Amino acid sequence: MNLPAGLRALRHRNFRLFFVGQGSSQIGFWLQMIATSWLLYRLSESTFLLGLAAFALQIPFLVMAPLAGVLTDRVDRRRMLMVTNSIAALQAVSMFLLVHFGHVQPWHLIAANLVLGTVSACDAPARQSILIQLVGGRPDLPNAIALNSVMMNGARFIGPLAGGALIAAFGERWGFGLNVFTYLGMVFVLSRMDLAPAPRPAPGSGLLAQLGAGARYAYGFLPSRCALLLLTATSLSVNSYVALMPWFARETFHGDSSVLGLMLGAAGLGAVSGMIYLASRPGIRGLFRLIGWTAALAGAALVVFAFSPRLWLALPALYFVGMGLMLTAASTNTVLQSIVPDELRGRVASLYVMSFLGMSPLGALAAGWAAEHIGPPATLAICGGFALAAAAVYASRLPAIRREIRPLYERLGVRD
Repeated sequence: MNLPAGLRALRHRNFRLFFVGQGSSQIGFWLQMIATSWLLYRLSESTFLLGLAAFALQIPFLVMAPLAGVLTDRVDRRRMLMVTNSIAALQAVSMFLLVHFGHVQPWHLIAANLVLGTVSACDAPARQSILIQLVGGRPDLPNAIALNSVMMNGARFIGPLAGGALIAAFGERWGFGLNVFTYLGMVFVLSRMDLAPAPRPAPGSGLLAQLGAGARYAYGFLPSRCALLLLTATSLSVNSYVALMPWFARETFHGDSSVLGLMLGAAGLGAVSGMIYLASRPGIRGLFRLIGWTAALAGAALVVFAFSPRLWLALPALYFVGMGLMLTAASTNTVLQSIVPDELRGRVASLYVMSFLGMSPLGALAAGWAAEHIGPPATLAICGGFALAAAAVYASRLPAIRREIRPLYERLGVRD
């Protein structure tokens, strides 16, 4: 296919199938997330339970992602994704029935998030590491990662807007009901792919040895260690804002689920804008420098949002929160997946997932607890300040990062 450079990964049939299937599945995921958070706050009116629900959804990424990374390097990644999406569809069916028949309680929603988070923790490393198979090698991999991020964050923009309107018009149950079909659609497109086998770890390697190999590679190399630690700090602090959005939508801006969808959609639009910029870049040169600035942008914008008295001021702030956070995460993922050896790809992807999504539940739980004591605005302002401090520490290490990465870039034909 003759496509612009920014869309070059779409030349590959397998990636096109994945792009469409995963895009619809992610929209469905956000429909369910809006339904879950709005229904939980309506039933409980507790910011702590909102934080607990976010914790339940994402704590499996911290606990299980490294093990899932080892499994991803051992098994067929396409089949693994088919299994995880099938289980997620069953979870959505169960929640639809509970809500439809009026039996849902707050603990059901928290438990359902724990189930979905466990499935997603196994799904995420496979989803990240399969990209190189979808595009047939390294040349189109950075563009595939960027387009994948555009798709994920496009869903993050469309899903909350659609979910807020859907819930306001037809009720929370359809956020779960429609998600069932998006997961089944992903299973179908995966079944239509024809992929070359991925490299497997050396025979006889034990679980701990394989975990250790991935960790030594990621944390033993200064540039990757600094990038992952900055992502950890940013996710721990900035990503906690999502758990408190129902409070701001109802208490600060006096709105309903459609306002909640609009706020999360603004952050999603910022993320999409950042990913379009990332997809337009010709390669990975300069990404280590970029992530320091984007982490600082996310922290500063969160401070502005925390004290925004009007929705018209809050929405642009959320736009830059989403842009800064996702550029930090996606740039880190792009550079790691571009330099990692193929046999370690799943394990390094799992450490990225652990740093990004695995830290969010700790931040969400802490933010929910702090919001009960000092209020959500002060809580998010402190989180934004923490991200700014982490970005400043990272910036002080940037000269050493550039010295360390230059020889590897030269071997890969990349100029920094």
